[in-house]
Amino acid sequence: MVPPKSNTIDFDAAKLQRLGFAGKRGPSLRPLSLNQLRQQLNLQLQTSLELERILELFFREVQRLIPLAALSYQQPASDLRLELGERASHSASYHLNHDGEYLGELIFRRNLRFSDEELGQFESLLGTLVFPLRNALLYRTALQSALRDPLTGTGNRIAMEQALQREVDLARRNLNPLSLLMLDLDHFKQINDTHGHSVGDEALKAVAVALKSQLRNIDMVFRFGGEEFLILLSSTSREGAAMVGERLRHAVLSLQCAVQERRLELSVSLGCATLLPGESADSLLRRADGALYVAKREGRNRLTMAG
Repeated sequence: MVPPKSNTIDFDAAKLQRLGFAGKRGPSLRPLSLNQLRQQLNLQLQTSLELERILELFFREVQRLIPLAALSYQQPASDLRLELGERASHSASYHLNHDGEYLGELIFRRNLRFSDEELGQFESLLGTLVFPLRNALLYRTALQSALRDPLTGTGNRIAMEQALQREVDLARRNLNPLSLLMLDLDHFKQINDTHGHSVGDEALKAVAVALKSQLRNIDMVFRFGGEEFLILLSSTSREGAAMVGERLRHAVLSLQCAVQERRLELSVSLGCATLLPGESADSLLRRADGALYVAKREGRNRLTMAG
């Protein structure tokens, strides 16, 4: 496998967070030969299943042989993107593949062009990364599956409980606002009774897609249970959450769902609560749920703000 002139190699053929780490060689890392480094990487890269940790180790150790300013990794299908170090003008890009499975693209960067010898060394060292990277991706997929609702693709109840407490803690620590929307699909039992559960499932999936299309990457959507969804709005005030809630309500009203060539009328009721000073995650959730109850009691297809 010889690098083409573009310094790009295809072994064949993912809002994740960006990490900023200095791309300069640490004085405590003495240079190694290619074979020594391969042996060391074969040991070190097997010590973790965390994708970020594996790439950090690889980036740090490769600099013991080849000077680098940055390493980038992306896997668009999994919405993965990681940046280590500082951007630079020259790059060498590699598309990683194992048995027909696309593992992502790895890009090395620095301000001097890479020599043919260095490109050959990259190619040799990448062999130590393929299996740990594949295992990390499988582990990440398994974790995501355990926290995802299989019907709607939103987070499940377990993921919601973890995220809610984490976001409440962050909001307190950073003194940022945090708002929560509880959303219920109106007359869902009637949809199931009249058209069948398969149509009800399609309605839930359509609503989930509509919700996600109206939100920012940092906002989180969870299926709370049955026809209820919960939406966490980070750094969002009471007024901002009210605007988002109305946008979501109108997005669902505009859905074009048809049953036997007849449009299925869909609407949602919403309750909104914004975190109060010293408030617990359970209290925030109860207030949003109470506001949702008021919206349903007062006629549905409306947003109610918690007091």
